[in-house]
Amino acid sequence: MDLAAEVAAWVVDDPDPATADELSGLLAAWQGGDEVAGADLASRFAGPLEFGTAGLRGARGGGPARMNRAVVIRAAAGLVAYLHSEIAEEHDESPPQDGGHGRPGAPRVVVGYDARHGSRTFALDSAAVLTGAGAQVMVLPGPLPTPVLAFAVRHLDTDAGVMVTASHNPATDNGYKVYLGGRVVTDEGRGAQIVPPADATIAHEIARVPSVASVPRAAEGWTVLGPEVVHAYETAALTVARPEPARAANLRVVLTALHGVGAEVASRVLSAAGFTDLHVVAEQAEPDPDFPTVAFPNPEEPGVLDLALAAARRLDADLVVALDPDADRCALAVPDPHLGGAWRLLHGDETGALLGSAAAEAHASSSPDRHPVLACSVVSSRLLGRIAAASGLGFVQTLTGFKWITRAPGMVFGYEEALGCCVDPAHVRDKDGITAALLAATLAADLHAQGRTLVDRLDDLARAHGLYLTDQLAARFADPSGMSALVDRLRSEPPATLAGSPVIETTDLAHGSPTLPPTDGIVLRCADDTRVVVRPSGTEPKIKCYLEVVHPVPLGADLTTLRGQAREHLAAVASDLRPALEPAEH
Repeated sequence: MDLAAEVAAWVVDDPDPATADELSGLLAAWQGGDEVAGADLASRFAGPLEFGTAGLRGARGGGPARMNRAVVIRAAAGLVAYLHSEIAEEHDESPPQDGGHGRPGAPRVVVGYDARHGSRTFALDSAAVLTGAGAQVMVLPGPLPTPVLAFAVRHLDTDAGVMVTASHNPATDNGYKVYLGGRVVTDEGRGAQIVPPADATIAHEIARVPSVASVPRAAEGWTVLGPEVVHAYETAALTVARPEPARAANLRVVLTALHGVGAEVASRVLSAAGFTDLHVVAEQAEPDPDFPTVAFPNPEEPGVLDLALAAARRLDADLVVALDPDADRCALAVPDPHLGGAWRLLHGDETGALLGSAAAEAHASSSPDRHPVLACSVVSSRLLGRIAAASGLGFVQTLTGFKWITRAPGMVFGYEEALGCCVDPAHVRDKDGITAALLAATLAADLHAQGRTLVDRLDDLARAHGLYLTDQLAARFADPSGMSALVDRLRSEPPATLAGSPVIETTDLAHGSPTLPPTDGIVLRCADDTRVVVRPSGTEPKIKCYLEVVHPVPLGADLTTLRGQAREHLAAVASDLRPALEPAEH
């Protein structure tokens, strides 16, 4: 089918007049000679959205490569067909031919959504499709954090969960995360996001949907849950840490939700734990899908925490906690004595080391038959492995994404450098910014009572295990097809040296290993233990390079001086690697 015919057929089948009109306008403009409109249509019809590191995600708009009602309805239809097949196989019966209403094997699904443009509509479309196909469907009682949905999958023992969110992406985007549990996934991945082969099987079922018009959609029949599920999440969250009341009350915390859905739940959890000197950044407290005070609602981006840091300086606060819009990630900022008390954002690897060390201390005395494990992604710092070994705990490196991290057998704590931490895998098998914030605030309160800070705790870890410093280098692509070519070139022609140290080992992640499934990426290791991991992003059209240098810390060494040297070392590594990425920018 040529592009014009494909667009016209999609428009006829589009359930949303707004996106149908949008596509019709582009088609008319292109047929009238507007090449920009033609390029836009070609992009929208380049192929379907695919399940990446964190589900389906893309810009809102018409067409199969955008997030819209037609794509969501097809996704829900493919998901429920997959669930029926899996459950029928489990119960040794045939998938229902008539919708399956009332059958004992009917899938149970919980659906959640954030406050982005289109999220509630996409959630209700999903509920209508799932119900129309015979599933028992529960919808969360309003826009809520992703960790609440992940909690509900395990708490309600559902076979699947759907969360409509684009997390920290720009306001133009939306997304669709799928979790499996109940009768479908019963091992360590119960309640985690989908991994192969489930993602490919669901995609196959989506591709089999002949049209949106052919998908039955119920007008009612699902259950809208009450506040009890949120209260249950908050009660479970409070088991993560039990700060001493006076210490908690003594810590002044500034919290921002970056216009997302985390402010109310996080405030209740922190306050209930005793953090009563809590100050929410008012300009960013209420959900707003336009994110008016930030250009990009990602707490890692420069300038995003300006309002929170200004409030922290004004209030003489001890800790800043920033949640991303769906509250599954947590960023921390602290006054740094090495910088004269100036505020700085902790890197995700620093937060991971802090919370990982707290988890290691909590589980170091576990019974021998438990085998607790700390886990992180292959692109995260190796420091967590040193912490685990020193505490007698197991350590596992996984592929990028919490769908892999939370499947590590025996995991009691997991993190990835992009500010995601799982501190309560018994209840939430995903990253959770709210419980991470509670554990971080508890650690900060204990240190504050001793006249110390989280930076002092990082210094302790450096003295015990060496100074690990990490950074990122990235190249964005207008044409995503060029990303694999760049990684292939680095495979065949890796740099000879980085910051003066010979590259002594190149590991091709495409071949997999005894502990890692195959993935597109390479690892470079130098004689001085510098490490670089290069991989295409799973959520954005860019190549990411994760840099790590390791410096020993001699007894009595000045850590301020050592950190400065390590930063210079990182900068030199980045400078040597940058030319290898230059062709991607042309």
